[in-house]
Amino acid sequence: MTDEPQPELRWAPLEPKPSNPGRVWLIVGLVVAVLVIVGVLLFFLLPRGETPTPGASGSPSPSASASTSPSPSASASPTQTETPQPTAEPAPTMTPITTPPPVADPSVDAFRGQVQGWLDDALTGLQIVSESSGQDATEVIESLQADAQRLGESAPPSSIESAWGSALSEYDQALSSLHSDAAAGMQPSVDSARSAANQLRGLVGL
Repeated sequence: MTDEPQPELRWAPLEPKPSNPGRVWLIVGLVVAVLVIVGVLLFFLLPRGETPTPGASGSPSPSASASTSPSPSASASPTQTETPQPTAEPAPTMTPITTPPPVADPSVDAFRGQVQGWLDDALTGLQIVSESSGQDATEVIESLQADAQRLGESAPPSSIESAWGSALSEYDQALSSLHSDAAAGMQPSVDSARSAANQLRGLVGL
């Protein structure tokens, strides 16, 4: 063995690992950003009711005043909508007032102008019936009966209403008798029908 001195072994502290402060600050910044985003989302998404958040004793005063101020307007709006409803009820009271105007009593002159054409045709038609028979006489009599119906639909003046009604009824019966005779092939006699037609003409001044 050699007598050379052996090197002494000594424990020395390990060198600390180099720290990376940039990465630490980056992580801290990301955490802070996430917390800020979560706080903003909670602020906008959570419903802000009437109960104030704890720790904000001064902020509820304007929110409470704002919540109480719309209450009168909200309560006033239903009252305004209910008031127009009773106004529609008086409408039915106006409908029964409508009454037909009274029919004016025509004068004899006006009535004469209305019925003169049919009364003139009565005399002409009766003359034709007296000179014919069979189907020819029946057709003329039916035409006179249609004119007599139009005379009955015309309203006469009140001064001649009663006499006009009785004379018209007599004339209509005479035409019915003429129609029966003509349909049976008999020679019709127009004397009674002509007399009733002349009576109607005299009532209106013809």
